[in-house]
Amino acid sequence: MSANPTAPEIARAAGVNPLAYLRERGFIYQVSDEEALREAFAAGPITAYVGFDPSAPSLHVGNLVGIMLLATLQRLGNRVIAVAGGGTALVGDPTGRTSARKPLTPEEIDSNLVGITRQLAHYLDFEGGRFGGNPPAMLVNNAAWLVPLRYIEFLRDVGRHFTVNEMLDTETYRVRLGTTGLNVVEFNYQLVQAYDFLHLYRAEGCILQMGGSDQWGNIVAGVDLIRKAVGGKAFALVAPLIVSSSGEKMGKTAGNAVWLDSDLVSPYDYYQYWVNTEDADVARFLRLFTFVPEERIANLTSVAGAALRDAKEVLAFEATALTHGAAAAAAARDAARTLFGQRLDVADVAFVDDPTLPTTEITAAEVAAGISLADVFVRAGLAASRGDARRVAAQGGLSVNGERVGDVDVPFAPRREAALLRAGKKRYRRILVV
Repeated sequence: MSANPTAPEIARAAGVNPLAYLRERGFIYQVSDEEALREAFAAGPITAYVGFDPSAPSLHVGNLVGIMLLATLQRLGNRVIAVAGGGTALVGDPTGRTSARKPLTPEEIDSNLVGITRQLAHYLDFEGGRFGGNPPAMLVNNAAWLVPLRYIEFLRDVGRHFTVNEMLDTETYRVRLGTTGLNVVEFNYQLVQAYDFLHLYRAEGCILQMGGSDQWGNIVAGVDLIRKAVGGKAFALVAPLIVSSSGEKMGKTAGNAVWLDSDLVSPYDYYQYWVNTEDADVARFLRLFTFVPEERIANLTSVAGAALRDAKEVLAFEATALTHGAAAAAAARDAARTLFGQRLDVADVAFVDDPTLPTTEITAAEVAAGISLADVFVRAGLAASRGDARRVAAQGGLSVNGERVGDVDVPFAPRREAALLRAGKKRYRRILVV
């Protein structure tokens, strides 16, 4: 083991069954034939997969449970496959949708896959050797086997194993049929996802598909298809839907997705998302979204209130390091400590030059033209609109260089080339005039 072993390293050295590890860390909501899967892991290693929807140029925090499931099993010595749903995206998953998804072109899907591949490489070892000689992960695009399918043969060989009655019992189909309706393309989604599992079972010996709890019906359909089509034994495992203690859906902040792409959400803002975790969620999120050992989690979270700050810092650093690298995580942590530790002197030249501080640039020409303070708060992402800036200012929630702002319709007039804006107690942004 390494000098500072991770939780999977400790579990693997102790001979802990991977299924037991996943349950201890809070990943399991439902699993098919749990005892048989436990035995398969004991006889392992096994091959498992998770599918990812390439409908956007980046994955987001809501995808992290699936990513961490794969990353954990690989570190426990198993072979894992990340399936990019280039083929299924052409159909559109109706799960959780009240209307049909906007169709994507193959070119849009291919472009999105570039960013997704780069993000997955932070968590998974596609070359082999990074995590103690574990089998390298695979990244495959299901368009490779779905697009060439001949429709009549597909219906004959795969469709015959499904009944309309069984499919209509699926909650997604039932809800959609009773509201906005379901088109024929979407109705085929369960078949093509089940076929993914059958294909990977045949081609790669994959026996486990994992995902979120909303995918249970689709995954079990694949398990049943493998049994009916080839007499094989496969398994389904789904994680619980992750929401905060206040009921907020994972991966959203201020109404926006928390993307894994640093061009969409900076490492600092990503760090801030995690450091602002609600107290009741810190231990659970440390188990799900980091590889911090259980003993350290217990020590960090044995306190309450303000004393949980250290635990939140560890959560934020470890989660950011996994997504953006240790250097970016350290820079984000240092910037947060500088801002929230009140060690920042806006008159100091270091304030202008510090590369770790979250920054928005505006031009000197804009300042000379009289850009309003409201517009600067909007540009900095600290207000959704000028009206929102006025509303928050009226409530005493905006400040510039530590001084509360009442009127945001006045021109922005920094006393030097930089200023520090704050919204509420926890959101800061440095403005550089360039």
